[in-house]
Amino acid sequence: MTDILQLSSGYLSPVGDYGRHNTQALGGVSHLWQDFFARALAEQQAEGTQADSVVAEQFDKATGEPLGASRVLAQIHTQRLCNVQDTEIAPPEPLFLPIAEFEPQLLEKLAPPFSDVELIEQQRQLDISNTWVRPVVMSQGQPLPEPGPGPAPKALYLPIAEFEIELLDKAPEPFDEPTLVAQQSALDFDTRWARPVVLNNVRIAA
Repeated sequence: MTDILQLSSGYLSPVGDYGRHNTQALGGVSHLWQDFFARALAEQQAEGTQADSVVAEQFDKATGEPLGASRVLAQIHTQRLCNVQDTEIAPPEPLFLPIAEFEPQLLEKLAPPFSDVELIEQQRQLDISNTWVRPVVMSQGQPLPEPGPGPAPKALYLPIAEFEIELLDKAPEPFDEPTLVAQQSALDFDTRWARPVVLNNVRIAA
């Protein structure tokens, strides 16, 4: 516990135990750097040896002429013989995605509606299939169900006008007094003057 120094907060002492720790840390780092520099130097020397061998190979052993120019000339001839095509780089075009909801002309044409005769025939075929064909096919080979109880007999209801007053014809409304006087006057004119004259004329004509 003697290595711990009681100092005020926020203050680091540049001497003492901190200096010893820093020296140990820097010593370890220095060893790492020495190893790194040694490896780099060895790699550099190896690359120098390879470069010397490459430089030695750049000249023809028989004539002493440099081989770099001939190699470059051969490469140029090879590149000239290549089929090079220019590729035009166009800017990206906006993607067009037609949407049927906003462009009705892209939708499929609507089928013509069925006529009334076709609808009636389709409904008739559907009724036959649902009420007769389908039950017969589904019940084929199955035991017949037991019949249930039939409907109970009900009393026959015959309305009789003598007992059902609402079934009778409505009574006509009676004539008023002026109508009765006019009818009586017309009847008196018919029986007292028109009828005798007509009968007399008929007798004379006969």
